[in-house]
Amino acid sequence: MAETPTPDYDLSKPIDPNSVGLRQKLASYGDPHFSLFMRKLFIKALGYSEDALSRPIVGIVNTYSSFNPCHANIAQLIDAVKRGVQLSGGLAIDFPTISLHESFASPTSMYLRNLMSMDTEEMIQAQPVDSVVLIGGCDKTVPAQLMGAISANKPIIHLVTGPMMQGSFQGVRIGACTDCRNNWAKFRAGTLDIEDISSLNEELAPTSGTCGVMGTASTMACILVALGLMPISLPSATAPAVSSARLRIAESTGTIAVSLIKNKLTPQSLLTKESFLNAITVLQAIGGSTNAIIHLMAIINRHPILAGTITLKTIDEIGRKTPLILDLKPSGQNYMTDFHNAGGMLALLHTLKPLLHISALTITGKTLGQELEATPFRPFPFTSNIIHSLSSPLYPSSSLVILSEGNIAPGGAVIKASASKYRHLLKHTGKAVIFNSSADLAQRIDSPTLDVDANSVLILRNIGLVGNPGMPEAGLIPIPRKLAEQGIEDMLRISDGRMSGTAGGTIVLHVSPEGADPGSVLGLLRDGDLVGVDVEKRWLGVLGVGEEEIKRRREERREVEEGNWVRRGGERGYRGLYMREVNSAEEGGDFGFLSAGGPRG
Repeated sequence: MAETPTPDYDLSKPIDPNSVGLRQKLASYGDPHFSLFMRKLFIKALGYSEDALSRPIVGIVNTYSSFNPCHANIAQLIDAVKRGVQLSGGLAIDFPTISLHESFASPTSMYLRNLMSMDTEEMIQAQPVDSVVLIGGCDKTVPAQLMGAISANKPIIHLVTGPMMQGSFQGVRIGACTDCRNNWAKFRAGTLDIEDISSLNEELAPTSGTCGVMGTASTMACILVALGLMPISLPSATAPAVSSARLRIAESTGTIAVSLIKNKLTPQSLLTKESFLNAITVLQAIGGSTNAIIHLMAIINRHPILAGTITLKTIDEIGRKTPLILDLKPSGQNYMTDFHNAGGMLALLHTLKPLLHISALTITGKTLGQELEATPFRPFPFTSNIIHSLSSPLYPSSSLVILSEGNIAPGGAVIKASASKYRHLLKHTGKAVIFNSSADLAQRIDSPTLDVDANSVLILRNIGLVGNPGMPEAGLIPIPRKLAEQGIEDMLRISDGRMSGTAGGTIVLHVSPEGADPGSVLGLLRDGDLVGVDVEKRWLGVLGVGEEEIKRRREERREVEEGNWVRRGGERGYRGLYMREVNSAEEGGDFGFLSAGGPRG
């Protein structure tokens, strides 16, 4: 049956460029009415009616990939979001973008984060969507989506895929990926045999979803709630990926996405400095991933008003007055399911309320304070097992510390002090044992002739943003086997790379400037140099190597300089773009031309 004639083809009535739904962002053929005619005839091939096409459109970002088990539930989530959208009078249309998984992206998923952010930004900008639901989960996905969404600046709401459940090994709960690393260390030390490690491999990730500890994915989910970009009244960050609660959250997300069209709440108007201060407070209170710091800097520097107003120093200042209150691995002993069962982010935010800026806006259009008042939380006995009080914290303050004193990291370095296994190493000096690349590390770390003891400082360089490229999560330098066999479980380790948020140890990361930078002191260190850290004083430096010696070493290095820093000018494709344009770790590792400041000129 033919459709009733539509006024869209009335040539005497111009098409409003500020229209909602299908009438916006028309392809340019020089005739807007013909552009709309063409758009409609093609989308009607999918079976849409004029009634459907007259409604506001909610775009749903589909990041499903068979290489991404963190996102295995996305088809179900899309169905639930569509239900929420269409029950609220909107039209839901999903579209794909890049999907990133930490274990399946070479050289690293961080290398591709900026590409995903570009894809997300351009697809939001190009297509006729009035608001967007960003579905993601795995580590770099959520930051990439938020970076792109702030730049595109259409109304958005996030929906994470949710954490996985735990497995069991010999009656003990285990889960990705803190237990992956701890048990692999035992295998290297010879206390687990090959049959044990094979059995563990079957149980560490028993369901779909993101890692079930306070790794980067969980950290970013919690940060989204703190930013006001996921509902506080729902267990948005913690409901398991395989739960029916996750689907109900998805339906509610679709409903909110329609309301965002009406109130035109864009990320640049929703997110204020106070929003990010709240996010940093939550990051410190949960003992979140060190990766969140580099992501937050990139996200903040996409915001045209906030860029440059929050720095690494801000993160450290907030840390000094924020206790760690969440008992989750790797800083504690529990899992995301425990956090969920203890009350999740609602319970945490009520506990943190004295430290939060409650005037910050949320995705519902209400302030954080109004949302907390409308959604009270009454603690029960299990709550205090997982979420400690401010007066009885798991760690007194500064779970994550910024080291900016001393001569090794004048641009800053990061350490998760609360995840240190041997706390005496938080103030320690020892002889440097240098590894010049991941390949060098792999070749020599277990050599019986390696000149190393428990007091040595293991240093891995040239794994930074340019040096690797892509800043791999190799900062968790393994304990040399001959020391692991003696029962040594922690050493002071320093690198210009990253570390998985699921990992623990006394590990300094994101050293800036990175070792590949010709101006970097990290790149000039030699075996046997005395290198030390003093977390309390925020100091990271080399002792006994004066300015004259540093200058001499720098000149020697220039004479034989090679590597990615030099070669990047001649690299082709995305690799060349990445290596030439990526900014430093303290700026977020974004491309300069994507940040709010624009091209470097």
